[in-house]
Amino acid sequence: MKKERGFYTVRGYQMLNAENKTLTSSMEDYLEMICRTCREEGYVRVNQLAEMLNVRPSSTTKVIQKLNALGLVDYQKYGIIQPTEEGKAIGDFLLKRHEIIEEFLGILGIEETRLKDTEMIEHDVSLNTLKSIYVLNKFLSENPDIIKRYETFRKRYNVDDVIL
Repeated sequence: MKKERGFYTVRGYQMLNAENKTLTSSMEDYLEMICRTCREEGYVRVNQLAEMLNVRPSSTTKVIQKLNALGLVDYQKYGIIQPTEEGKAIGDFLLKRHEIIEEFLGILGIEETRLKDTEMIEHDVSLNTLKSIYVLNKFLSENPDIIKRYETFRKRYNVDDVIL
């Protein structure tokens, strides 16, 4: 799947993106959570990570071993998990990406599904689109009157009644 022009299915676009990525979406989620936890606690353990991501410890161990083999985390069997310098750099980007998308969805007024939607979007958004969302977030934070006007406008509509 080398051709990059024209329309594709969602899976087709994901496959195009995958050709340029080493990490799977799942691996990104693990690394993001490792870095998030290590910022607060300094390290994380397999069982703790599995619980936070709602997966089995055995599944967590497999992914951690892959991240370790890629040089993104330091891990000894039954020991603590910490990101390497490279893992931390990637993890910091993943955390920033998450924050940018979550902030944007918050501005849109998404409450109930914000975390789920953030998780779904973050793995497939292009860097160019992410940067544009960041700039829009920045613009809106520096112009709170526009956010207030949007919120007032949005209140006139019941999102559940919108037909697309």
